[in-house]
Amino acid sequence: MSGLFLYFYFMKTTELHRLFLKHSKVSTDTRKITQNCIFFALKGDNFNGNEYASVALQKGASYAVVDENEYVISNKFILVDNVLKTLQELASYHRDQYTAEVIALTGSNGKTTTKELIKTVLSKKYKIIATAGNLNNHIGVPLTLLSIQPDTEIAIVEMGANHQKEIEFLCKTAKPDFGYITNFGKAHLEGFGSEEGVIKGKSELYDYLTANDKAVFFNADDPVQLQKLGSIIKKYGFSQDKQQYYQIKFLGASPFVKIIVEDTSIESKLIGAYNFTNCAAAILIGKYFNIPLEDIQDALETYTPDNNRSQVLEKNGHKILLDAYNANPTSMEAALKSFNRSKDDNKIAFLGDMFELGETAPLEHQNIADLALQMNFDKVYLIGENFYAVNTQLKKFKTFEAAVTHLKSNQLKPNSNLLIKGSRGMALERLLEYI
Repeated sequence: MSGLFLYFYFMKTTELHRLFLKHSKVSTDTRKITQNCIFFALKGDNFNGNEYASVALQKGASYAVVDENEYVISNKFILVDNVLKTLQELASYHRDQYTAEVIALTGSNGKTTTKELIKTVLSKKYKIIATAGNLNNHIGVPLTLLSIQPDTEIAIVEMGANHQKEIEFLCKTAKPDFGYITNFGKAHLEGFGSEEGVIKGKSELYDYLTANDKAVFFNADDPVQLQKLGSIIKKYGFSQDKQQYYQIKFLGASPFVKIIVEDTSIESKLIGAYNFTNCAAAILIGKYFNIPLEDIQDALETYTPDNNRSQVLEKNGHKILLDAYNANPTSMEAALKSFNRSKDDNKIAFLGDMFELGETAPLEHQNIADLALQMNFDKVYLIGENFYAVNTQLKKFKTFEAAVTHLKSNQLKPNSNLLIKGSRGMALERLLEYI
């Protein structure tokens, strides 16, 4: 190995960071290479990024970070012990170089919507960077941190988790100054083991913040959060009725969430009562960062959801509530109850399987089927292997294709109101092609 190769092999985080600043872009996917970026050859269960390092360089990357010596064939390769660990350490070091305050966000439901609302509100006054889409895991969080620029004032970092200690690790990487947990629900039960496991795992964010004398934002009407935070001093909550916290009241959702705060009425473009707390969190955080209430109002009233999250669409005379980005028992129950409260006629629900529930999957799918049967819906269609296994009078289909076959030969009643909700793997937005 040449002396130059040895230099790269022993490159410290500080040296790699200086190299990063000259290029300022990283990539982990050869399909998304940008000119002069640094490619990190990550590994997965079914791929080895080292094998694509040369391709990344051919496509315009300036350097490739690899962790297998056999792939180093020029001084454009940086050999490290572990590419993922190197990426994480680089991101954490980068975060330390700037004064941007970091707001961390986790929870079972509503993380991405809440993140987008906070971003929209805070952008009224500050230079903001935020997690792109839902890149919120052990890879996504470092990529978000690496997008911090010298003029960034606030970084909003979404954190996802499906097992214990994951949020704890992400906090050590991102070192947040503030944090908010949207809620604790029945999500990722396969990894967390139980709803109590979810609470423990998500609360790792509050544990980090309180241990490091950082500030917590929270929903004071959530008894679990209230109990978890106890007598912690640096906490800022919102509530509908507890006078010691910031008052934000829910006026209803028919279908859009309406709120009143400081005698100001705000009507969002978000459907469903479950989006009230997402809006309330953005209001609270906006007030903390001294955003004028009229600017908060404008931000919430102009924010339009997309990417299959709480979207209201119209097609062929039908009104469609598309909430097919993800689902778990808690969010599914909330969506069904909200849809049931609407005054619309001809209500039809398309419900897809909920994933990552482990041994609880049969029970949780049965519970949702039983709940849907009690609702004031004209029809309910259950789609997926888990729903197909439940005992119910509702129409059920084992596959998406079977549901489509039925739709093609059974037209929907004109001017129907549709709810479409399921886990991401079900991709129920595909139903739009057949409505």
